[in-house]
Amino acid sequence: MKLFEQAELFLCEDTRETKKLLRLLEERFALHSPQADFVSFNEHNGQERLEAYGKMLADKNVVYVSDAGMPVISDPGQILVEYCQRSGVEYDVLPGASAVTTAYAASGFQEGKFLFYAFLPHKGKERTTALVEVMNNGFNTVLYESPHRLEKLLEEIIAVDANRELFLAKELSKKYQRYYRGSAKELNEVLKNETIRGEWVVVISAKKSTQKHLSFSEVLALDLPPKPKAKLLSLLSKRSVKEWYQELINT
Repeated sequence: MKLFEQAELFLCEDTRETKKLLRLLEERFALHSPQADFVSFNEHNGQERLEAYGKMLADKNVVYVSDAGMPVISDPGQILVEYCQRSGVEYDVLPGASAVTTAYAASGFQEGKFLFYAFLPHKGKERTTALVEVMNNGFNTVLYESPHRLEKLLEEIIAVDANRELFLAKELSKKYQRYYRGSAKELNEVLKNETIRGEWVVVISAKKSTQKHLSFSEVLALDLPPKPKAKLLSLLSKRSVKEWYQELINT
């Protein structure tokens, strides 16, 4: 809160939301209202704002505030960080709410590794291509989705793999927070009986493969003639078939 109280300039994803936050802090935690300017800074006007206010960043106490998530993580702020790095301006990051990590922790999925795709493209070939990649990348994957597209997303996932396990988190950290876990087909049926409102986080489990993938060392140990073994080793490395063949026949 001290940083808020000392701020001389607030760069905000939405100035109205930042002022609302400060009023809540004043009421609940006796925050001393800062004497500061409030300027919008988002994905649409960020470059323009840097041209107008960039020189102030080194001389004033400046705070950037996003609306309801962690800046830069599917929220504006990246070009501000990059500007500070290029210009030698000292900066720090204070962890805020992050639906990505909150939802994944709540999912109960075992693997500690996951990929974050934020929002998929809204429609067309780009959306289809992105979803196919998500469904086949081999990792648990976190998406954000709006309420009016959640049903569409579930139907798209069912078309690819109806039994894929999902975790859905609705309105994280808010009054109507809800968790759902099950197959895409099961959750689609459950949500048909509910009013879909609020923001959603979708965690898609990794595709389970029953195929055996040989490791590099296992291929080397195979009792194969040099030529087919060289082809396999080339697929697992950046070296050509010819290079591997020469090495194999010389050993």
